[in-house]
Amino acid sequence: MGVAERKIRERTEREDRIVASARLIAENEGWDAVTIRRLANEIEYSQPVLYSHFANRDAIVAAVAVEGFKDLTRALQEAAGKATGHQDALSAVGAAYFDFARRQSALYEAMFVLPVQLEFAENDTRPELQAAFQALATAVSPFCRDVDTVTETFWAALHGLAQLERSGRIRPAMHDKRIALIVHAIADRGNNR
Repeated sequence: MGVAERKIRERTEREDRIVASARLIAENEGWDAVTIRRLANEIEYSQPVLYSHFANRDAIVAAVAVEGFKDLTRALQEAAGKATGHQDALSAVGAAYFDFARRQSALYEAMFVLPVQLEFAENDTRPELQAAFQALATAVSPFCRDVDTVTETFWAALHGLAQLERSGRIRPAMHDKRIALIVHAIADRGNNR
């Protein structure tokens, strides 16, 4: 391995450590605890080294969010892969989305709540974001012609309910019933097209 390849590998490893540390701190203490100074101390590099990798804290949060979209995509694809039938897949994907939002609270916040410079539904949308959307779209597509719009609506409904549940504003005991209502609304729409 040449010097250039080694430097690239080392830089990538440092970036991975920064992102992993930010994610761990956020999961344990919340995003307010994630600062450049704290991260520099955690990974034992100076603040200028962190700034050589990321322009600011928001860029680090965005990098964490991108990792989250990879994780979400895997979770949705695994859920759909275990399902038997289209409606079961749609239901499993909805449940997996909620489970992800609940289990990965700080990560979900980075992905969908905090202000990050990630473009959605644009020509230059990152592939990790597109893959997560496609995982939802795959579950929705058997029920509609306008897959993008129905997928956006499915996603919006899941996100809204997840946020309301996470903040304790709706009854947790009705969780499964709410998912079933969303799934039936989409499945019924598909049956009437």
